[in-house]
Amino acid sequence: MTLDEQQAREKAQHLYDTYTSRGDVLNYFSTLYQQAQGDASAIPWADQQVNTHFKDWAERQQLQGNNRRALVVGCGLGDDAEYLASLGFQVTAFDIAPEAIEWSKRRFPETQVHYEAANLFALPQAWQQTFDFILEIYTIQTLPHELRSRAMECISLCLAPDGNLLVICRGTENEERDGKIPSPLSRQSLSVFQSCGLQEVAFDDFYDQEEPPRRRFRIHYHLSNTPSNS
Repeated sequence: MTLDEQQAREKAQHLYDTYTSRGDVLNYFSTLYQQAQGDASAIPWADQQVNTHFKDWAERQQLQGNNRRALVVGCGLGDDAEYLASLGFQVTAFDIAPEAIEWSKRRFPETQVHYEAANLFALPQAWQQTFDFILEIYTIQTLPHELRSRAMECISLCLAPDGNLLVICRGTENEERDGKIPSPLSRQSLSVFQSCGLQEVAFDDFYDQEEPPRRRFRIHYHLSNTPSNS
C-alpha cells in the first residue's frame, strides 16, 4: 500500500468514525463521495477496474449473461457492473450514494447498465425475487456488525429462483468489533445467506497478491428452483 493509499484509508476511517458515532453510517458513503470531488484515489475501494477475484471466477465459470437479469450491490464507480453487461447480462447497479451513481454515468456515457441510487435496506419491492445473478463485493464488510445480517437478508430477497449469488469479502476466523473498516467477515456470519434458503455451491478461502497479503473469501450461492417443503 502506498503512502497516498494509506492516507486515503485513514481519512475515510476518520469520516466513518464520525458518522458511526452519530448512528448515521449510511450517510457516510454519500459524504465520502462528495468530499472526493471526482478524485477516485480518495475512495479506498475505487480501483477503477474490474475486481480481479470476480473476473477470475467469471472466466473460469465461463459466465455468460444470455440476457438474464443481474444486480450489482453497492456498485461504486461501476466497473464490475460494466463487466457484467459486457458478458450479456441486463444489469441493474445500485449504490446508496447518488454521487457514486452520477460518477458512474459520467465514466460510462454509453452504458447499457441501469444505475440507480438506492438504499439496500429499502430496495424497490419490484426487485424481490427478480435477479438471476447478484454480485456483492466489499459492501457488507463496510457495514457495522449490527446491520450485516439484515443486509444479507435484503440481498437474498432479490434473488430469483434458480439464481446465483457471488459474494467477495475480506475473511477472518473471528470477527473483530473494533469499528475499523473494512472489517472482515467470518464464515459463521456469512451463514445468514444459507439461513435465507441459499445453498453454498463453493467457498474459496485464499490470500490475495497485495502487500501484505490479505485473506479473502469468495462464495458462490445458489437458490434452488424447488419450493421448500416447510
